[in-house]
Amino acid sequence: MATGWAGDGAVQDQIDATVEDAVKRARSRLQKGPGLTRCEECDAVIPEARRVAVPGVRLCVACQEAHDRDEAAYSGYNRRGSKDSQLR
Repeated sequence: MATGWAGDGAVQDQIDATVEDAVKRARSRLQKGPGLTRCEECDAVIPEARRVAVPGVRLCVACQEAHDRDEAAYSGYNRRGSKDSQLR
């Protein structure tokens, strides 16, 4: 496969960059600090098992699911673009 001006490891470099970006994004969204006993959005009780399983939990399962659906709109494509792809 001809890669134009891209180096030999360009494809793997782009894959690695995409994975690194996803990991950084996921880590930045981890909750910090003590978890709550009641959901910060709907005030429902957060069960002890959930607080133990998810340190720093702030949302009940229903609110977390709604939040996750909203976040699903995020595109996981690497937007860095190589020099080769910019010239096409």
